[in-house]
Amino acid sequence: MKAAKAEGAAQGEPVVLRGAQGGVVTLTLNRPKQYNALSAQMLDALQIELDALAADETARVVVLAGAGPAFSGGHDLKEMMANRSREFIGGLFDRCSAVMLTLQRLPQPVIARVHGIATAAGCQLVAACDLAVASSEARFATSGINFGLFCATPGVPVSRNVVRKRAFEMLFTGEFIDAQTAHAWGLVNRVVAPEALDAGVADFAATIVAKPRRVVAAGKRLFYEQIESKLPHAYKIASDAITQNMLGADAAEGVGAFIEKRRPDWKD
Repeated sequence: MKAAKAEGAAQGEPVVLRGAQGGVVTLTLNRPKQYNALSAQMLDALQIELDALAADETARVVVLAGAGPAFSGGHDLKEMMANRSREFIGGLFDRCSAVMLTLQRLPQPVIARVHGIATAAGCQLVAACDLAVASSEARFATSGINFGLFCATPGVPVSRNVVRKRAFEMLFTGEFIDAQTAHAWGLVNRVVAPEALDAGVADFAATIVAKPRRVVAAGKRLFYEQIESKLPHAYKIASDAITQNMLGADAAEGVGAFIEKRRPDWKD
């Protein structure tokens, strides 16, 4: 695995690891002793990797994972307490928001591989990913309220994944929910046994890799644009998108293959 080259990174192990195989790129948060707390350095490293992936046509799916016993415990509270200035704290949350928006804007679907805890900004990361596979032992919380710090930014993607009253419950109680509850509430797509987590993520990724790249990228872009739009505008942009899609080479091949009862031969 190669390291993300974040400016000012400390000596020693990189805070984000990158691996790639068969069109699937895995970015691993690598501060295991700190439960992969999202320090300023880690956010910078993630941003660098995500920006590079946006232009990488060989990357078909991105997996976001955590090293050690947890996915992510959220922001590095020790770092925040040591730098209690508007410049640092505001800049940190601006960095974090940029990472979350970049995850959504990537042309590739992003799958969260969740084990251990995913709390506060760690839960935010899960919600910001397009898809999520969780170990049955994973636990989730937006726990800032317990420490006098309302999880405002985590609440943005959580409230767009989970129905309103459940999101409110998470944000205002700070209580943990287990993986099965997270699945029932819509925070994760699939729950698997701990020993099956890698296989579960790989299966999900392989299903998407088998689809035409251009259609996946255009579909992801449309999905987020229409879901934040008023209904008439959503139908307008969706109609324009599917018209362009139907008149393109991928639909010609895919629909033609269906009619001819053969496998499609995607060119990307």
